[in-house]
Amino acid sequence: MAELEQRGDRTPIPSAWEYATAPESREIVKLQERYGIFVGGEFVEPRSGEYYETLDPASEEPLAEIPQAGPEDVALAVESARGAFENGWSAARPAERAKYLFRIARILQERSREFAVLESLNGGKPIRESRDVDLPLAAAHFFYYAGWADKLEYAFPHRRPQPLGVAGQIIPWNFPLLMLAWKIAPALAGGNTVVLKPAETTPLSALLFCDVLRQAELPAGVVNIVTGDGATGAAIVKSDVDKIAFTGSTEVGKAIQRELAGTGKKLTLELGGKAANIIFDDAALDQAVEGIVNGIYFNQGHVCCAGSRLLVQESIYEPLIDKLKRRLTTLRVGDPLDKNTDVGAINSRQQLEKIEELVAAGKEEGAEIYQPPCRLPEKGYWFAPTVFTNVAQSYRIAQEEIFGPVLSVLTFRTPDEAVEKANNTPYGLSAGVWTEKGSRILWMAERLQAGVIWANTYNRFDPASPFGGYKESGFGREGGLHGLEPYLDFGGAEVSGG
Repeated sequence: MAELEQRGDRTPIPSAWEYATAPESREIVKLQERYGIFVGGEFVEPRSGEYYETLDPASEEPLAEIPQAGPEDVALAVESARGAFENGWSAARPAERAKYLFRIARILQERSREFAVLESLNGGKPIRESRDVDLPLAAAHFFYYAGWADKLEYAFPHRRPQPLGVAGQIIPWNFPLLMLAWKIAPALAGGNTVVLKPAETTPLSALLFCDVLRQAELPAGVVNIVTGDGATGAAIVKSDVDKIAFTGSTEVGKAIQRELAGTGKKLTLELGGKAANIIFDDAALDQAVEGIVNGIYFNQGHVCCAGSRLLVQESIYEPLIDKLKRRLTTLRVGDPLDKNTDVGAINSRQQLEKIEELVAAGKEEGAEIYQPPCRLPEKGYWFAPTVFTNVAQSYRIAQEEIFGPVLSVLTFRTPDEAVEKANNTPYGLSAGVWTEKGSRILWMAERLQAGVIWANTYNRFDPASPFGGYKESGFGREGGLHGLEPYLDFGGAEVSGG
């Protein structure tokens, strides 16, 4: 607490409030010095013989050695998954598959603190977000799809849903465990087996998840986890799988689509975004400011659906920006394991350099930058929350996905202009609308080219609600029945009702 002021003979009061540190203990997480790849229900050494170090982005401290799986390792994992699919899993009673999904969900809840600490340790996100968002949602997805596993004929009436086979899944580094849940839960519910590759920089959550599979007694080979960089992902794409599910950059998504063209393999892509968060003059400004902060500074802006473009109606521009800047001064940047931290560490040096390069481009193009005063730690990868004003639509910071805590502010006068500016992007993943008029929300939602549109809120997710985009944000959906359908084969068969 800061110095106390004495007011006469009254009780001293603080002249300012300061947060004491409230670190979460790392002791709950036990890391191995070196990991293997998880194939056939056990860890095995990679045939490639290659390893790399994974780091804590907040301190640049090495955490463990991770296998760099090669084509032979991927082929072994796919063979294991194929064997499990053909020798029991695809023919198992749906209620039996549901049992395993329920077990996994419960174990995730029981070990949620352990996973939350590991997510923040390896990924850099604040422990409050790992604990309060990532883990509950990951468990909820397994619970949700466990409920559908024995009801597929009701989920898709008049059709005969059958499993596809082996699903190759490649996930990003911004939500390691949640993206794993989004991918694995519907695949298993549909009777498929899985070969999953976590991101190169955040493999530890997926490797700990292997122990959850052991606890749940999931049959060997149903889920296989291989680690490595983009070359490992490319090997999965080229392997003998029946479906590829990819979440990541638009550039890589295009390369995967080109590779799979003409192969007959199913494909879903959840790619980048440059979402518009649109504030009308009748919006509740204080509520909108919280939505703006949550939209762009949540998880350091490492969110594909981040509200990285703020569109503000001209009549409220100045008061809204004043409120936003005041709010930014209260954000606490620092140790991801401190429960008071609002903005954690950037995931990697490579990502930090990309953010710095685009921010420099914004300055050069003439935008005005604001960053609240904050002391960044000396070690690790850090970037202060940033707002750009006087941004033109042609600026790179208004067109390219930054994937960091950087907000670009533009203005509009009419709803039509807001729609035109919001849609002026190659992406189409998400958008936000802030207004008290329900009719305006519906009018905007009808015209915005975005797969997910939030009204008077932002970054809200539910396992029953499908998530995904179109244009260069990809195709296919995660969550809901829409997320289950891509893992099923209907064979063109329709069952007529009687």
